[in-house]
Amino acid sequence: MNIHEYQAKAVLKRFGISTPSGILANTVAEAVAAAHDLGGDIWVVKAQIHAGGRGKAGGVRLCRSIEEVEQSASALLGATLVTHQTGSEGKQVHKIYIEQGVDIAHEYYLSLLVDREAEAVAFVVSPAGGMDIEQVAATAPEQIHSRAVDAGTGLVDADYAAMIDGLGLTGRAAKAFPVLADALYRAFTESDCSLLELNPLIETGAGELIALDAKMAIDDNALYRQPDLAALRDTDEEDPRETEAVQFGLNYIALDGRIGCMVNGAGLAMGTMDIIQLKGDRPANFLDVGGGVTVDAVCEAFKLLFSDRHVKAVLVNIFGGIVRCDLISLGLLEAIKTHPMRVPVIMRLVGTNEELGKQIIRDAGLDVRWATDLDQAAELAVAAAGES
Repeated sequence: MNIHEYQAKAVLKRFGISTPSGILANTVAEAVAAAHDLGGDIWVVKAQIHAGGRGKAGGVRLCRSIEEVEQSASALLGATLVTHQTGSEGKQVHKIYIEQGVDIAHEYYLSLLVDREAEAVAFVVSPAGGMDIEQVAATAPEQIHSRAVDAGTGLVDADYAAMIDGLGLTGRAAKAFPVLADALYRAFTESDCSLLELNPLIETGAGELIALDAKMAIDDNALYRQPDLAALRDTDEEDPRETEAVQFGLNYIALDGRIGCMVNGAGLAMGTMDIIQLKGDRPANFLDVGGGVTVDAVCEAFKLLFSDRHVKAVLVNIFGGIVRCDLISLGLLEAIKTHPMRVPVIMRLVGTNEELGKQIIRDAGLDVRWATDLDQAAELAVAAAGES
């Protein structure tokens, strides 16, 4: 689950991490009032959307007068920002964050993430922070440094020294870094984060380290023990299909392909998506119906697939163990009562109640294309998508 920048900074402040003073605004009038309340003579107006690349898309604006704050707020609120992470449809700006300007001597990049290969939380740091960090990673990877943290010992002197060297910190900033690193590590682990990114982390002229920007993602599987963070969810920023899927216990992620997928089991779902790509097309979604799925949940899953205008064919790949194949078929019958099969459906049903599931489809007279294995199913799906 992603949260907004202003929310992430509020979490960081609880761990003693410095961030600029800022106030959330939902209207132009609130933005102007926020600038007055913050004081000073430089402000930054920031669009609050769940996507990176806001600066390059005009979503972060430096203002040197109250009039410029008002103009920037007017331009951003209600606008649609298109960044490299939003896709071509972009994201509409519903709220903005007004921050007090700060003295920037240098911009760094710092993030924490789960390093699956090292089976540890890792810090990623670079002396070249800011809007072009992706380009730095692509053209100058030697400026990106990773440091995995031993979960048994936590951060030790060697970790601090390696990251200080990687960032190129000196003087007061170098002395302050271990305290910052400890606080960030605690914020990451105690908040059950999957990502915590400061881009940029800045050093002021006085050598103070401040999180000028913050991105935080919480592990969905840990939200049950993070009620305060779970309450920060902004469904306006999420794909409505994904929000709807969660209500029925479905694991659904929208993608940019044209073959809708319904599978039971995350591993089988990933394998199905890989084979679709191997056959020359792209999946429109990840959809794992899970082991304890009901007819109602399967019905909703089919509705999600049939209502997606990007979907040109649907591939159902069920290896029935806990999930019964007849339940999948009954879910399809329920779904088409309100959402007709507007695209070809390819089904591979194997396992528990396999023959019963197939007979239910046949008795209903549905035009389903049957596959005996996944390779054939993917080939049929790719061919069917090419028909439309």
